[in-house]
Amino acid sequence: MKTPIILILLTLCFFSCKNDEKETVEATIKSTKPENQLRKISKTKDTIEIDGIANEASWANAKWYPMDQVWLGDSLTAEDFSGRFKITWDDEALYVLAEIKDDTLIDNIKDPLVKWWDDDCLEIFIDEDNSGGEHQYNHNAFAYHIALNGNVVDMSTEKVGKLYNTHVESKLVTTNKTSIWEVKMYLYKDTYDDNSNSNNSVKLAANKKVGFAIAYCDNDYSVERENFIGSIPVEGDDKNRGWIDANIFGTLKLID
Repeated sequence: MKTPIILILLTLCFFSCKNDEKETVEATIKSTKPENQLRKISKTKDTIEIDGIANEASWANAKWYPMDQVWLGDSLTAEDFSGRFKITWDDEALYVLAEIKDDTLIDNIKDPLVKWWDDDCLEIFIDEDNSGGEHQYNHNAFAYHIALNGNVVDMSTEKVGKLYNTHVESKLVTTNKTSIWEVKMYLYKDTYDDNSNSNNSVKLAANKKVGFAIAYCDNDYSVERENFIGSIPVEGDDKNRGWIDANIFGTLKLID
């Protein structure tokens, strides 16, 4: 009887070790971030009011960048969806202006911490020190989901969704099929503590490099989001990796 018992124990040990190994691999994505999509971002010369109007000179002078990479869902035509964005900064924060053309805006899930990615929302990925690597349940980087009503959600270190409304100020103005999102984001170091009230945002300065990507979760009356459209090409079959792997982010270089 000893031999079958030993074999069973060895089999259980093997599968347990394989599962542990898989979890370890997923939790320790190495920081191998290349400086792909390096963009030089000019400092704002005026005060930006977050009102969704974008009438400041800094926005007029900033360059548009496309949001045209399908990370999830079928390919899109310009009639289905189009997105683009601008970026600027000051000593206090990073500013993003996004223009989304989408004929349907969906916000069906009333609890902001339940399946927040399945409603229409703007998602901004930020890696404060541009280090890359894994950030699924830690703050090596942030993946801010900005809802239509302004709520901001990311995964916490406790592996559940958490509101980070103090990190991001936004205003959404929609006219016909065009939505303008104006966003102000404070940046935080990877030592950010979800259980502390004394986290300080990082002061920005010229020559600083920041990991960045932006995407849009698009839903047209479905139970789940139908498309996820990002700003940067992602290699491989699994393109929905931004919420876990900061290595896929582009790089912003802040300049005066």
